[in-house]
Amino acid sequence: MRNPSSVTLLRRLFIFGGLTTPLPAAGMCRAAIRLPSSTLAFPFSAPREGERSVTGLLSFFLSSFSSFSFLFFHNMDDSPLQVLTVPTTPYPDQRPGTSGLRKKVLVFQTKQNYLQNFIQSIFSSIDLRDRQGSTMVVGGDGRYFNTTAIQVIVQMAAANGVGHLVIGQNGIMSTPAVSSVIRKFKAIGGIMLTASHNPGGPDGDFGIKFNIANGGPAPEAVTEKIFRISRSIEEFTICPELRVDLTTIGKQSFDLENKFKPFTVEIMDSVESYANMLRNIFDFALLKELLSGENHIRIRLDAMHGVTGPYVKRILCEELGSPANSAINCIPQEDFGGQHPDPNLTYAVDLVESMKSGQYDFGAAFDGDGDRNMILGKHGFFISPSDSVAVIAANIFCIPYFQHMGVRGFARSMPTSGALDNVAKATKIQLYETPTGWKFFGNLMDAGRLSLCGEESFGTGSDHIREKDGLWAVLAWLSILATRKQSVEEVMVEHWRTYGRNYYTRYDYEEVDIDAAVEMMLELEVMITDKAFIGQTFNAGEKTYEVEKADNFEYSDPVDGSISRNQGLRIMFKDGSRIVFRLSGTGSSGATVRLYIDSYEKDLNQIFQDPQVKLAELVSIALKLSQLQERTGRSSPSVIT
Repeated sequence: MRNPSSVTLLRRLFIFGGLTTPLPAAGMCRAAIRLPSSTLAFPFSAPREGERSVTGLLSFFLSSFSSFSFLFFHNMDDSPLQVLTVPTTPYPDQRPGTSGLRKKVLVFQTKQNYLQNFIQSIFSSIDLRDRQGSTMVVGGDGRYFNTTAIQVIVQMAAANGVGHLVIGQNGIMSTPAVSSVIRKFKAIGGIMLTASHNPGGPDGDFGIKFNIANGGPAPEAVTEKIFRISRSIEEFTICPELRVDLTTIGKQSFDLENKFKPFTVEIMDSVESYANMLRNIFDFALLKELLSGENHIRIRLDAMHGVTGPYVKRILCEELGSPANSAINCIPQEDFGGQHPDPNLTYAVDLVESMKSGQYDFGAAFDGDGDRNMILGKHGFFISPSDSVAVIAANIFCIPYFQHMGVRGFARSMPTSGALDNVAKATKIQLYETPTGWKFFGNLMDAGRLSLCGEESFGTGSDHIREKDGLWAVLAWLSILATRKQSVEEVMVEHWRTYGRNYYTRYDYEEVDIDAAVEMMLELEVMITDKAFIGQTFNAGEKTYEVEKADNFEYSDPVDGSISRNQGLRIMFKDGSRIVFRLSGTGSSGATVRLYIDSYEKDLNQIFQDPQVKLAELVSIALKLSQLQERTGRSSPSVIT
């Protein structure tokens, strides 16, 4: 039989003493009097008549157990914490997108139980047998509302049977690090609090993403299950008195009522864990010579006040020897310093301007949660994300990890340019074209079919984890520079001379009226899927483009046979050029229409043009076909990449 809790014991004493004054609530008792449950095994008799006051009651108790008199002021927190079931009402709008659930911060703050509903839906999507006593990982990018949400997640994880939570110190852990820690601890999954490259702060965005046991984003079957549960949820379970110290590294244990084992929270140094993983992938001695040796290069790294800052400082500066002032904006801030933490030419303006000065040989920027990256060379020489993954593929054995593991396959998302295809064809390595979303790469990696992959949205990674990894991509590029002893521009130009060049651009129209965007996409799909559309020609300038194929991209997963439909409208021309339209699922409000243009050029005399000039004709065709400007009311895109 269980010993009664300290609070229960005190309540009994009040009854025995004939007192009618109610005992304060459990939480208040803990603050006022500390009584460990270890004293509760001792039997006691009722106090005498003269001891029915509070003072008399306590005097009786202390005199009866004189050898334990200190116990009233010892640690009463050992008493079991109460688990509550709270009724709630479902919300219809909690469908996770390609990167989880993203909404304005105010939605989570002002809609009753909005956060709790979604967190409960995540836990309920996991079979109780798998959840009971399991390990899960929690991390965040440090944005506004991060620590508040983590405390709620801790309370609900304990109440839902999770046995062990691993959390980054101060609640901060990059998305790549979360993936790594999930795999290291063999956790059943992890919850990442981020809206990635979206703005932060009280008026900004907040997001919740669930990663599964392989360390990667939840596949569609899981996210759909979470959504179904969220639409019919009636209650959630929580342990409201549980509070965890996020600042101190180490383990904290909590006893819960009706739980036979304590619930433990482990606060970890996620930077060191992640750094140790990278040491086993790259040649740190080679990189240290490149960054701090006699003929070292000068680099400039911009963490954009996101989660990557501490990782950059520890790994690139402290360990690899790059000067401390080579890393900027490295202190994570709740509002990312009032900036948009998106590593592109529009938002990483501090880095772009400093690179144009010519004083730095290599530059890189990272997004809010550390999974995206932008690479620049001297004088601001821009490496498109599509070219970046192609260059890494062509030089993959500059990285020791692949020397040992070999290369199983390459993959890119459908909107990404065909630059990687050219390398795959030349090296006779299997290439996969997937929908946008890193979860599709994870399936291929788990099946042993994929080693390196990338997306045009500044995401690059490999099978060392199941997320894109911004810092990994930077170290991959530095490894190439160290091995080849060339500049960023020299490496890129030589690549174009060898494989040809895919001219590429992306136009983003952000926060467009969603009804107008959907109507435009539906009518465009009707037009391009008509059989009569094939063979049509479009004249632009001196060139004529003939349609060879047009469709709404559909992906059949070669591993599990699952089919993902409606992944983007494609118009492919006979010369290999492509126009792609997509509605993005990563925004928190409205719709983002993305237009992608890809055109291959193998003539060596034509590979050094400005992409915007080279692709102007195709852009004109795309805008005319879709009537995008007329339908959205936008005369120009929000961002051009």
